[in-house]
Amino acid sequence: MALNRQRVQWIRWGALLVSLADFVLSLRLYTDFDPSTPALQFVEKIPWIPRWGVSYSVGVDGISLFLILLTTLLSSVAILSSWKAITEKVKEYMVFMLFLETGMLGVFVATDLFLFYVFWELMLVPMYFLIGIWGGARRIYAAVKFFLYTMVGSLLMLVAILVLYFLNYEVTGRYTFDLWELYQLNLPLNLQMWLFLAFALSFAIKVPMFPLHTWLPDAHVEAPTAGSVILAGVLLKMGTYGFLRFALPLFPAATMEFVPWISWLALIGIIYGALMAFVQKDIKSLVAYSSVSHLGFVMLGILALNAEGIQGGILQMVNHGLSTGALFLMVGILYERRHTRLIEDFGGLSSRIPVFATFFMIVTISSIGLPGLNGFVGEFLILVGTFRSNPLYGIIGAIGVILAAVYMLWMFQKVMFGKVTKPENQNLADMTAREVITLVPLVAFIFFIGVFPNVFLSKMETTVSHLIIHIQRGQELRSRGSVGPEGSAPLLFDLQDRTRVNGAGPGEDHP
Repeated sequence: MALNRQRVQWIRWGALLVSLADFVLSLRLYTDFDPSTPALQFVEKIPWIPRWGVSYSVGVDGISLFLILLTTLLSSVAILSSWKAITEKVKEYMVFMLFLETGMLGVFVATDLFLFYVFWELMLVPMYFLIGIWGGARRIYAAVKFFLYTMVGSLLMLVAILVLYFLNYEVTGRYTFDLWELYQLNLPLNLQMWLFLAFALSFAIKVPMFPLHTWLPDAHVEAPTAGSVILAGVLLKMGTYGFLRFALPLFPAATMEFVPWISWLALIGIIYGALMAFVQKDIKSLVAYSSVSHLGFVMLGILALNAEGIQGGILQMVNHGLSTGALFLMVGILYERRHTRLIEDFGGLSSRIPVFATFFMIVTISSIGLPGLNGFVGEFLILVGTFRSNPLYGIIGAIGVILAAVYMLWMFQKVMFGKVTKPENQNLADMTAREVITLVPLVAFIFFIGVFPNVFLSKMETTVSHLIIHIQRGQELRSRGSVGPEGSAPLLFDLQDRTRVNGAGPGEDHP
């Protein structure tokens, strides 16, 4: 903020260095993370509005760990990708990018529902302006549609949060928004179902699930390249993360009731997104619809409610962020050179820009789940978990995998192979050093996750296991008619042992 807006290069370097510092610091979370405990780690809890029971409460567990790392990585990549693409109002653009990163990180670390809601709404503002100011021809329409869709769902979630807040006071005599305390509530089924719907609607819009997906293609097509990278890579994961962190564990009995309904919506989204992607004429629009299909797959894994499905779903969130983020970067590189994204305007590019074609091929086959690359591991675990839960769902989900291969390979063939029919494609410049540097980290992780998936899976295993136990016990307690914390503790986390601060274990003094 202190830099003069005329010093454009300083502003770019300043934003990039801040985002890189965030990424380097976030790596410490991975190295110091203890995978043997389900409890929160790296906890900070400071009273914020004590009278209302609001606190600045943050922490990390096996569910949020890799989403934090993904956010810091993609934020750095997105800023670097904007180096030449953004030439107007650069200072404001970079401020919004860093502001957006702050909001996204806040969503993934917040363990106080009030704080979570603040960050959830906060990240809407910079994304609205990124689309509305630096977007395409229909940017205002896309920005308003994105904002309104998300805001409607958010307001319903706010009502549900307040209901939980006052219900907890009736049962315990304490006003609190602390998530781990609210986990201990065991509510009647009819109330759980209404509250679950309020949370689920907000998260389903963000995923987005069919039929609440219509804002996504508009937002992707009109957003600047970096906006599309962040939107696909991180923002959509807030919806799937919301189900895992809030909707499922807060309302375990309602979860069991709604699993079939939401699973069918996920399956429809998988098939619908794939079919819509196949008929798109714009590459960016094709990739946008592929996200509808891929995120439906993530939801299918989560709703399997077993270790394979949920771990596969979490890993696939990361995989989608890497692969689809890279696809949007490459579409942006083409657009900067040709100022078109229509598939029919390309053809034969592999002979003109071989370095680009190589990267594009790797990212494309990663997105369709080729063995040895990241997408295969996530999809395999999701299918295993889904088949264990419901073989029919698994069969339909597998059809979605086949369709993904069809439309992605069709798009790659149309753009990269054949004759160069357009004169504008004859002398296209290949990727610059900066563009290669932008994509190398994503491609490196695409290979690394495909070859060494246990590096990631081992960190989330214990947290996922306890999440499943919590949901199952919540269902059992509802069946027995137990209500209130005395009937439900301990579930996912005992209140006496629910945090670990910088590695401190149970019973140890916390600073």
